[in-house]
Amino acid sequence: MQYHALSLARHGRRVALLGFLHTKPHNDTLCNERIHIVPISELKVLQVGPKILQYIIKVIAQVLQLLYALMKIDHPSYILLQNPPGLPSIAVAWIVCLVRRSKLIIDWHNYGYTIMSLTHGTSHPIVNIAKWYEKIFGRLSDHNFCVTNAMKEDLQMNYNIKAITLYDKPAAFFKETPLELQHKLFMKLAKDYDSFKARTESAHPDVEKSAFTELDVRNGSLAHVKERPALLISSTSWTEDEDFSILLKALEDYEQYINDGVRIPSIICVITGKGPLKEHYNRLIDAMHFKHIQICTPWLEAEDYPLLLGSADLGVCLHKSSSGLDLPMKVVDMFGCCLPVCAIYFECLHELVKHDENGLIFRDSNELAEQLKMLFSEFPSIDGKLQLFRRNLQESKQLRWDESWDQTVLPLLSSN
Repeated sequence: MQYHALSLARHGRRVALLGFLHTKPHNDTLCNERIHIVPISELKVLQVGPKILQYIIKVIAQVLQLLYALMKIDHPSYILLQNPPGLPSIAVAWIVCLVRRSKLIIDWHNYGYTIMSLTHGTSHPIVNIAKWYEKIFGRLSDHNFCVTNAMKEDLQMNYNIKAITLYDKPAAFFKETPLELQHKLFMKLAKDYDSFKARTESAHPDVEKSAFTELDVRNGSLAHVKERPALLISSTSWTEDEDFSILLKALEDYEQYINDGVRIPSIICVITGKGPLKEHYNRLIDAMHFKHIQICTPWLEAEDYPLLLGSADLGVCLHKSSSGLDLPMKVVDMFGCCLPVCAIYFECLHELVKHDENGLIFRDSNELAEQLKMLFSEFPSIDGKLQLFRRNLQESKQLRWDESWDQTVLPLLSSN
């Protein structure tokens, strides 16, 4: 949604961007004079009484909160919202559009009811209500975007909603990170995370080392550390649609390969993000005793995340779409940084990840472990398959967000 806001501002539109109070937007958003940020408090409902009653109370509170915020802003020509979360935002936005004579645009990234079904099951009353709600209120929108052709077809067939496919694309700041910036980032992260600290002391006090890079401050020479570990990165919102036990089991198998004498590098695995299951997985990680693998789970500043992606050797995606119709934004960002990816299979993933061309698709932990062993077998040689995938991404000249937005969204707004 920040990308939408920045694109609208770039074309001279004034934008009110509604978001949670304690979520820091990117600096480009904060510094744009045309974007006015409207903070919304994240509601904490008392954990008492039946679950369904808690949901009802929270939804009523959010309705009032959103109504107040949307009626208070300057008169909007359009209200653009992302679904999910759509309960209660779609209905509230439609009511406000009706009162203020604005047009409603929904950017469909998934279905909220399928995400809810991961926790409650497909037959739960709340899930059925959410499904009915999305279908009814989704039809009241004036325009619709969606993130895959598969979702476009599903919206048309099952919702009678006509949508335009607007693939997620990386912003311009997702790119390969120069070695100098890599070193600065690693030294910054080493202050808080042991994984980024040098494995051995510097031979000279004027040599500054991280786990991956070393800088001789006397002459400014900068290079990767010899026999450095591979940097593996994954990002997550720590929810039920990503099973990180698959990655942990694959790393256990990878450790065993090294113990059995296979010549592959040690790994530093960074899993970024925050969410409800983070503590659960941190406990699992703490109970694991690796010799050749280190795992850390930092929360990165918005500006540091693309720098880390652009510094990594391989990305791993465990997003398994609840609907089978959306694509993982994290892979889009990784590809923007020319970072090859191993991604878990689901139905329409082929619209983004081309197996054996820009990455690999796996179905279980055993297959992922084999892929890690194969990709890192020639690390850090420039002749291995990992570097082939990177070169394919570099040569693909994929569209960036601004170009895609101008081709897809701008004509719609200009015609209205």
